[in-house]
Amino acid sequence: MWRNCCGLSVVLLPVFMDASCHAANDTPHIPREHVHRAANVECLSLTGRLLHARTDDTQTQKLNADLAAARDALTEDPTDAERIVWVGRRLGYLWRINDAIDVFTQGIKNHPNYAPLYRHRGHRHISLRRFDEAIADLERAATLIKGKSDEVELDGMPNARNIPLTTTAFNVWYHLGLAHYLKGNFETALSAYRKTMTFAKRYDDNVVATTDWMYMTLRKLGRDTEAAALLQTITPKMEIIENHAYHRRLLMYKGLVSPSALLDLEHATDLDLTTLGYGVGNWYLLNGQEDKAREIFERATNGPYWPAFGFIAAEVDLARLGKSRP
Repeated sequence: MWRNCCGLSVVLLPVFMDASCHAANDTPHIPREHVHRAANVECLSLTGRLLHARTDDTQTQKLNADLAAARDALTEDPTDAERIVWVGRRLGYLWRINDAIDVFTQGIKNHPNYAPLYRHRGHRHISLRRFDEAIADLERAATLIKGKSDEVELDGMPNARNIPLTTTAFNVWYHLGLAHYLKGNFETALSAYRKTMTFAKRYDDNVVATTDWMYMTLRKLGRDTEAAALLQTITPKMEIIENHAYHRRLLMYKGLVSPSALLDLEHATDLDLTTLGYGVGNWYLLNGQEDKAREIFERATNGPYWPAFGFIAAEVDLARLGKSRP
């Protein structure tokens, strides 16, 4: 057994138990030399599972074409920081997280004051369960954007209405809140989410995404009255473009949708278990139904969508709960 950055017990495979496993933040991950030796392996989950880059699926061909186009654009101007960011982002969509981080890191060497490089590298450190490194990057990004005009962040995978919903500042603070939440720094996470909300603009999508994590944070802190107060402005008629899972989870917290109606475990897809599963599992956990929560968390973390935030959060709570009961 070995203890990670969150103070959680993790079982690691013996082949990876060497000194290089111990990053500065003590988050378990596969050393880079093992990543390159193991085909498509990106890291270890918090429960010791090997996590892989995308293989052939319905989206891979387009994602690879998008990556090739981003690389061609960078070749035309290798010093352009925004083009560097896009290559890293395109790698991330293919779940080639280590390669993405390498791109962002090289970009930072040449553009040490370009906040989006830190914002996106911080996101991908979260993907690799390196929460302390994510926090360091995102705090650096927050410092760099302070006092500057905010900018809309274009989507690499546009929503159905092709409307970019978020800004650089929103994403910096949102991901910083998440990294602290995953570390168990709930007071700090709450503060970051409150800051996030100031950049939500007019979009209900941003409101529901931030409110969901704020609600769960307050519940983790035992501040149930404050958590309930957040739900007052959440209604079924909100205009949601892409964050339907967060909206539906909030309606469940509010009592307008039952957990079983929101997540039918008999028929849920892997994507349902990832996008809805953590919220439903956490609801059971916070309401004293630990066995039901464990069941959902375990099913959510058996699926393929390992870079998803709900998947990672379910891993964290599973590790805190300890091994499954016989």
